[in-house]
Amino acid sequence: MKRTTTPIQQRRGLLGRLGLASLAFSAVLSAGSALAQAVSMRWQPTKPIRLVVNLPPGTAMDSIARALAVPVQEALGQQIFIDNRAGAGGLIGGDLVAKSAPDGYTLLATPGSLMAIVPSVYEKTPFDPNKDLMPVAGTARALLFLVVKPSVPANNIQEFIRYLKASPGKYSYGSAGNGSSPHLAGEMFKRDAGVNTTHVPYKGTAPALQDLLAGQLDYTFDAGASIEHVRSGRLKLLAIANASKSSMFPDVPTLQEAGLKDFDASTIYGIYAPAGTPANVIARLNEEINKALQLKPVRDRIAALGAEVVTGTPADLARSNQDDGKRFGAIAKALNIRPD
Repeated sequence: MKRTTTPIQQRRGLLGRLGLASLAFSAVLSAGSALAQAVSMRWQPTKPIRLVVNLPPGTAMDSIARALAVPVQEALGQQIFIDNRAGAGGLIGGDLVAKSAPDGYTLLATPGSLMAIVPSVYEKTPFDPNKDLMPVAGTARALLFLVVKPSVPANNIQEFIRYLKASPGKYSYGSAGNGSSPHLAGEMFKRDAGVNTTHVPYKGTAPALQDLLAGQLDYTFDAGASIEHVRSGRLKLLAIANASKSSMFPDVPTLQEAGLKDFDASTIYGIYAPAGTPANVIARLNEEINKALQLKPVRDRIAALGAEVVTGTPADLARSNQDDGKRFGAIAKALNIRPD
């Protein structure tokens, strides 16, 4: 039998269908609104970005910053210009960024020493690196290389330690300055190896390396500037001052392998923003930096410095700094290391 509907039932059916259509349309509008909000939350810079490097041009951090700037500025559609502000163990450049507007347009590229060493070495600082700066992204873990002048009659770390012990107080090592990671590495080495040598602080890596090449120093702990001289035979590489070996020199032992227990003087080069920078700004910068770190030219540049590429979240960088800070803080306190 053919089913019939009354006019009332027909109207109810039509209203039901209109109600479902209305709900569906509302859902589409809601989804569209959420999508629009998500798109609007994705930070898009509208003017150039200043990337402050708290070290001189030509240093490892400066080289990494310049390598990253090219692909990141292409992705963001805005120029990134490098502003070198060296001095006071990185505090001058760090202070400038910490006191800048937290809007993503002023960033800091710094070695991990600013976050992990400076708070333990300097009694007073113009800002608190771990409170007034926000981690954006790690870029590379800096390996330190123990290099000696060619005339040193030692071809491995054990021979070198015996050589130093034979004449206490006669030999010297240079660093990039009091309180720098090479300085702490040098003092750790003296303590753990039981040797007595003289520390000569310089204003940066370059002058220390020049004096080592000239024979005025006997050794140094270097973050990568010495590699070309090692390959040319002008310097000898005896050990890696880190927990892990170098992929560039897989046959060179770490100081831990040589018997210096738990010896690790590495830190992470990172990018930071002023505290209070919006989360979506940090997220976009982190995303583009991590993408750039996957590119061959960037990875090759980092490898050429003897460093190891590091990627991850801002929280990953914060945890690494905290771990490094505990390690270096204990060393600085035990050895009473001060910047002057």
